[in-house]
Amino acid sequence: MKLPVTVHEVRLGAREFRVVRPAGPLAHAALVDRDRYVDAHLDADAACSVAALWLLAARSPRSLVHLPLRADRSPVPEAPGPFAGRLDLVLLHHSLQFAPSRWKQLRSRLGHGRPASVAVPGTGREEASAADDGARHHRENRDLLHQHVHAETLFVTGSAKVFRDTAEHFLEVAREGPGHTPTHRRCPHFCTRLYTDAGILANGREIHIRYRDRWDA
Repeated sequence: MKLPVTVHEVRLGAREFRVVRPAGPLAHAALVDRDRYVDAHLDADAACSVAALWLLAARSPRSLVHLPLRADRSPVPEAPGPFAGRLDLVLLHHSLQFAPSRWKQLRSRLGHGRPASVAVPGTGREEASAADDGARHHRENRDLLHQHVHAETLFVTGSAKVFRDTAEHFLEVAREGPGHTPTHRRCPHFCTRLYTDAGILANGREIHIRYRDRWDA
């Protein structure tokens, strides 16, 4: 399966940037700022699409991958603690050295872009993409995700390896969530997390990735 995207090339000063984004809003996908953590709500199709774009960030080190998730205005479940609103998402390789403070200006110049497509991965577990936990905790390890929030957007910056490894979290939600919810009525919640103590996050907050099958309330 292919996910339609648009490719935008924008010049800011002396540099030209390439931005890739879904051709239309991702349905049934929300990224919520819970203050102490970031909460992603996804159905199976959206989880597969996010995984495809996460992997695109791994193999396209010269592109910013933009997911305009604030476009879906479906209600999100209540949660304890502060609620700071919804976020868009930008994924980028650390070598781009893009300053989030420039994002609002870049975003305003995107235009219509040119059509393209990216492959949506299957939901089978890929042993080759499994993370080496020992290597992650090595003090010289640079394959970490960095986070910044600017202009209602969460920026996630990392290496190709860490994007490849962590895409599995979204595929797990797509693979396991639909079967879990109807067979666990007392506890229908299915989720996975990018934990702060898992050697994945260099800074920032945990990302809670939750399967959600109902979007009408």
